[in-house]
Amino acid sequence: MLPANLVLHLTAKLNVNVNPTFPNHLLLFPYHLVVELIYWRDPKKTAPVFASVLLVLLALSMCSFISVVAYLLLAVMTVTISFRVYKTVMQAVQKTGEGNPFKAYLDQDMTLSKAQIEKYTDKVIDHINAHSGCLRHLLLVEDLVDSIKFAVVLWLLTYVGAWFNGLTLVMLAWIDLFTLPIVYEKYQVQIDEAVGKAHTQINTVIANIKTKIPWLKKKEE
Repeated sequence: MLPANLVLHLTAKLNVNVNPTFPNHLLLFPYHLVVELIYWRDPKKTAPVFASVLLVLLALSMCSFISVVAYLLLAVMTVTISFRVYKTVMQAVQKTGEGNPFKAYLDQDMTLSKAQIEKYTDKVIDHINAHSGCLRHLLLVEDLVDSIKFAVVLWLLTYVGAWFNGLTLVMLAWIDLFTLPIVYEKYQVQIDEAVGKAHTQINTVIANIKTKIPWLKKKEE
């Protein structure tokens, strides 16, 4: 089961109204590449991506953003300058005139075209439009039960915010992104059974609440 389907499956079990489809054109990166990464289809590709981003997040938790960027650029320049000096010495010894070893990259056109900028801008706007409707639905209480669920989630997040800062949550989310999908893939039956039990209990509580709110029951009828 793919990550998007996993989220839809769990939200369906919990009786939360969400958009059943997520158009591929809203994705900033090709969907199949994201799936291959988070499911560790090729560990040689996934491990560097996972580790590098996690290291940057850990560095940001200990140093300022400016320091992290400066150290990263210094590390890159140390490698490039060392390699350039090495190649220059080898060219002098071997009496070759290959020139700058990075010439192939210097000759590449790295500028963004107007079409590319418009493409990614349109994707960002599509993301905003895709979520603004759901947020309006919850905040303006189009459905009381959904808004109450959302309020409970926000209340729980106040406790989460008291325990962790934003950067810690980002690190945990990054780790979860690369662990939960593959765990669900291996233990789908057990997880579905647990979610099914939770779904039954939540529906029972919601049914009890609705019976105690006559005007809400009339609205549904």
